[in-house]
Amino acid sequence: MGVQISDIVPADEVLLEELRGKTIAIDAMNFLYQFLSIIRQRDGELLRDSKGRITSHLSGLFYRTANFIELGIKPIYVFDGAPPILKLKTVEERKMARIDAEREWKRALEEGRIEEARKFAQRAGRVDEEMIRQAKTLLDYMGIPWVQAPGEGEAQAARIVQRGDAWAVGSQDYDALLFGAPRLVRNLAITGKRKLPGKDVYIDVKPEIVELERTLKTLGITREQLVGIGILVGTDYNEGIKGIGPKKALALVKQCASLSELLQTEFAEKFEVDPFKVAEIFLKPEVTDDYEIREKKPNPDKIKEFLCEEHDFSEDRVEKGIEKITKGLEKSTQTSLERWFS
Repeated sequence: MGVQISDIVPADEVLLEELRGKTIAIDAMNFLYQFLSIIRQRDGELLRDSKGRITSHLSGLFYRTANFIELGIKPIYVFDGAPPILKLKTVEERKMARIDAEREWKRALEEGRIEEARKFAQRAGRVDEEMIRQAKTLLDYMGIPWVQAPGEGEAQAARIVQRGDAWAVGSQDYDALLFGAPRLVRNLAITGKRKLPGKDVYIDVKPEIVELERTLKTLGITREQLVGIGILVGTDYNEGIKGIGPKKALALVKQCASLSELLQTEFAEKFEVDPFKVAEIFLKPEVTDDYEIREKKPNPDKIKEFLCEEHDFSEDRVEKGIEKITKGLEKSTQTSLERWFS
């Protein structure tokens, strides 16, 4: 879920086409969970193959990535490693919440409450190790680079952008800013028309660009103070202080000369974990510079074998997706040559 600071962070909406030529380091787990949430049948059931295996994540990953390539956007998917110890409580709470949501989903189905059933189902999605393995396999066949993070995927994605190997981090969560990402792009996985939960209303969702430097300048704070705001309102590693939202947290951090002073105020005793350890996760994250980003040629035969033969995807639709990838890569190559000789 990440830190909730949208109320104070400036963002600019853009068209997906405006990201042409940009390389985006995508938080893979964030994307996979979004695909499991939105790619469902009317009653909330996930897409499955003839053997009963879930395929919603593969559908989202293949078709969304094909759209990126067609538009000249270059994705790098970054997968989570081991979570920090302080996140284990959050992981367990999310697991229990998904179990509860699945129970409510089945109950709503039995009672014929289809709209409610879908709402509960969207909260019940779980990404397991097999899904992650499948996602990496599909990306390999598509020729799309991916990086295995030693720790949090968003932290590693932020590092990739800091080193100039990508233009922005792609994620729904604002945590990337706290990890030091110079730029964040939100809504990449859900761009397009989306139905509002519980309403017969559709909205047009567009990508949003959030820049760290602009955010800090607009708020009049440092990155350390931004981390302080996150700790006060709550992160994946601590619960935050009850009654403090992002606007109040912003006012509080401005009253203190440093993050250390902030975390030793009257709020110190209200933290359920050591706030300095939380700050260290963001300011000194576990990342690596030992990674390789290498684009490869897609393997259409392997893609069709994996999606169509093994997981019962429509061959016609998959071929159209492959065509998007092929044409997108050809266009990107042509554009690069034109720039080289211009």
